[in-house]
Amino acid sequence: MPDIKSFTIICGHYGCGKTNLSLNLAIDSAREGKPVTLVDMDIVNPYFRSSEYIPLLKKYGISIIAPSFANTTLDTPSLSAEINRIFETPGKVIIDAGGDDAGATALGSFASKISKIDYDMLYVVNRYRPLASEAATASEILREIEAASRLKATGIVNNSHLKEFTATETILCSIPFAEETASALNLPLRFTTAPRDIADKLSVNNLYPIDIFVRTPWGT
Repeated sequence: MPDIKSFTIICGHYGCGKTNLSLNLAIDSAREGKPVTLVDMDIVNPYFRSSEYIPLLKKYGISIIAPSFANTTLDTPSLSAEINRIFETPGKVIIDAGGDDAGATALGSFASKISKIDYDMLYVVNRYRPLASEAATASEILREIEAASRLKATGIVNNSHLKEFTATETILCSIPFAEETASALNLPLRFTTAPRDIADKLSVNNLYPIDIFVRTPWGT
């Protein structure tokens, strides 16, 4: 798995695949025998939340901190008070932040504490998402996320995909976009993801094979 810091934030545009990436990083860290806490900070989007995958996470012994009303019919934007324990917990902490600047605003409440520790904030990009398919617009979205969270990104993750239609060409054609975005932001392109069933067909630097855990409510 990629080399990430013990305190890692996953942020990005809506639909870029933050939650699926967060799940993979948490599970792979747990497979290495490390204590892992996954923080679901998505208090905006009711459909793609890490907390919807609690049974899967418990299978790997992963602790999860979720919005107070996760897994209920309520959709009130509220963060659990126990989130403060992430600054004292051993092992790895992975934060699945909400999409765009609206979702990242919750991070701002903890910016003063986070900025005092050695953290990663990885910006996830997907060339095939509307409104974020060009380096200029993708860069603008990150600037908005950084302003809302009061934190600075430390790297880019190329998570470009077309859901079930993702093929080797999908990944290969996304590399120039990811490199251009990283260059525009003056950040390293830390790794590129690919579904596990096609990863072995690719020759890509810093490739991270992932499982697809997150499916849309309408079946894709």
